[in-house]
Amino acid sequence: MHYACFTVEIADYIAHIRFNRPEKANSMTPKFWAELPQAVDKISNDAEARVIVISSEGKHFTAGMDISVFMSGGLDGDAANPQVSAEAFRYKIKALQETFSALERARQPVLAAIQGGAIGAGVDLATACDCRYASADAFFAVQETAIGMTADVGTFPRLVKLIPEGWARQMAYTGERLPAEKAMQIGLVNEVFETHDELLDGVMAIAHRIAAHSPLAVTGSKAMANYSRDHTTADTLDYISVWNAAMLRPDDIREAYTAKGEKRAPEFDDLKPVSK
Repeated sequence: MHYACFTVEIADYIAHIRFNRPEKANSMTPKFWAELPQAVDKISNDAEARVIVISSEGKHFTAGMDISVFMSGGLDGDAANPQVSAEAFRYKIKALQETFSALERARQPVLAAIQGGAIGAGVDLATACDCRYASADAFFAVQETAIGMTADVGTFPRLVKLIPEGWARQMAYTGERLPAEKAMQIGLVNEVFETHDELLDGVMAIAHRIAAHSPLAVTGSKAMANYSRDHTTADTLDYISVWNAAMLRPDDIREAYTAKGEKRAPEFDDLKPVSK
């Protein structure tokens, strides 16, 4: 399927979403906001891949929301009916939020390979991924404050759970750039690579390691990580017990041990496709 702002390739159980508008710093046009959740949902539902990698072409990961999104209606509202306009605009915001929630909801882990700037909505996108990796020139900026608005498509509920709250507040209040090394120190990124090429090679190597494991065990791990972030320890332990009581797969355990003993790569069944 053709997309306006990115390409999608699936090989070796890895779905690679690559932003391909480097001349526009991979800014997020109205089509991007509609197409990305479609692409991610398709990958998740079809179960053809075991892991998703998001990367970009050019100098920057993404400059964030394209100005055309702001110009597509809703900001000025109706002076005669401001409350009615605000209620409708809320649904526009919720649709934008869904673009990144699709990454969090995907059955597969999502890895972000970030070079150059992850600006504004780029931070929202990155925080919705399972793991983030950066090149040495990468930086993160909650840019919304600098243009007169409060970030609204995912920064606050996710960023404050990934890094110390004080740093999340400072980024949002100041709009300053957080460089890659500092981002790694405070836990926003897992690893920093020297160059763009080394970044993508490193992330793909991690993706291959994930894809070599039982897809059922990996998707269960993602479900548990997401659930535990938002629930108490007691509730999460109960949920894990229910999950494994229903979905622990002895065949995968046997195959993992057998393959190790035979010094070969294990062979696991993929997740089943689901329809929407």
